[in-house]
Amino acid sequence: MQRTRATLIEPARESTIKGSPSHWPEYLMEAASVALFLFLTCFFAGLLLSPTSPIRHVLRRPIGLRALMGLAVGGTMVAIVMSPWGQRSGGHFNPALTVAFYRLRKVDLPDALFYLVAQFSGAIAGVCAVRFLLPDTIGRRAVRYAVTAPGIRGTALAFIAELTISFVLMSTILVSSNREALARYTPYLVGVLYATFITLESPLSGMSMNPARSLAPALHANYWHAIWLYFAAPILGMLIAAEAFLRGRSGFHPYCAKLHHANNKPCIFRHGPAPRAAKLSLEEMRTVQMTETVSSPKSDARKTQKIPE
Repeated sequence: MQRTRATLIEPARESTIKGSPSHWPEYLMEAASVALFLFLTCFFAGLLLSPTSPIRHVLRRPIGLRALMGLAVGGTMVAIVMSPWGQRSGGHFNPALTVAFYRLRKVDLPDALFYLVAQFSGAIAGVCAVRFLLPDTIGRRAVRYAVTAPGIRGTALAFIAELTISFVLMSTILVSSNREALARYTPYLVGVLYATFITLESPLSGMSMNPARSLAPALHANYWHAIWLYFAAPILGMLIAAEAFLRGRSGFHPYCAKLHHANNKPCIFRHGPAPRAAKLSLEEMRTVQMTETVSSPKSDARKTQKIPE
């Protein structure tokens, strides 16, 4: 069968049904991944920011500590996304990211809701675990469970900063994951952004981009100053990035909601046109979207299927 610049698309699992119990492995993997991410984030904060930390006495300068923290957190993000669990769940770790992909029609509503529950519960569990293991370190005032708080320049600037970095993060994910040459590097680009933002932006807002990452430490530290900011700014910033992406592609939706799709793990998300090596004209994109070929895992037979927007 002839194809018009079509690309093989990984089929959705046969069990992909709205609200299907078969998606529980993805929900649990997402929760466990978020728990590990928050656990290590708090652990690194205690290791670097505690007054008794030898590293703090060696580096001395705040920017040096922030750079080291950024490298640790960025590397952790990449490692978890590239892990088998991160590859299967999609590696969101972030309610704002899930909401943006829901807006882009990549995630069904039941899956989005269960992902949000998994992300918040996982974040709280991760901080609980590190609090249990390191109670005398993580609770110190200098560490304070790695809470996120506006800097000395105030809440307004912190809001703008959080919105901006959230916009940049989501835009980077959408652009890189939908370019054939960049798609496999998306987790690494995300890690670089995390490291950069922690180093340079954290004095303004604490660098969150993630409502679950901010809520869990605030809950343990009982520190609620400007907590609304860390819900509103990341969600708004990522939704703006999603809208900008759609407008830039004349309404055509991205391929998938996974941060890393170059693997053999099952996928519960909706698929669109596969990443391209170069931009196509609108007419070509319409043709491809109508004639995407799906390869069946059970046979070599191929059939044409309209990809849902």
